[in-house]
Amino acid sequence: MSHDHDHDNELDPFAARVRALETILTEKGLIDPAAIDVIVDTYETKVGPRNGARVVAKAWIDPEFAAWLKRDATAAIASLSYTGRQGEHMQAVFNTEATHNLVVCTLCSCYPWSVLGLPPVWYKAPPYRSRAVIDPRGVLEEFGLTLAAATKIRVWDSTAELRYLVVPMRPEGTEGWSEERLAELVSRDAMIGTGLAREPA
Repeated sequence: MSHDHDHDNELDPFAARVRALETILTEKGLIDPAAIDVIVDTYETKVGPRNGARVVAKAWIDPEFAAWLKRDATAAIASLSYTGRQGEHMQAVFNTEATHNLVVCTLCSCYPWSVLGLPPVWYKAPPYRSRAVIDPRGVLEEFGLTLAAATKIRVWDSTAELRYLVVPMRPEGTEGWSEERLAELVSRDAMIGTGLAREPA
């Protein structure tokens, strides 16, 4: 029996379920795909990790902004027009050679949407929420991040009243780089603490 037509198999199981649900709701007239597209575009291009990456890159090249970010992250971030949903009360925590910061929400999934966008699925998962506090070093190793034994790991519990942004260390070899180029090295995971800034190519 001939079977040479293509199947839509590029989606992971979660994404396939989302697409199936969207299709059913659209067919029933319960949602408007155009409205969904606007929401997705908002979180992909107007809010999200790009915003946080710009905050970090500015802190790397502007000592006055970095000091302001340490002192009053909410105001410093708002000065770049990144405000709104779950980003009203922010604290920036800076990684150093001696200390690595990791953010978790042990109660639910409090997360700074205005600077990091939508939270990753694993951030909301009970295993991460419990183990990040109990065994942060082990959790980081599962993310592929092995820190020196002497490096202290500080875990910050995000709440409805206060959310955190990790400022990773600036990679070596980036002297003279522009803010835009530096921002490309800053990943969402680095700003949660489950990763580091990317090394320059």
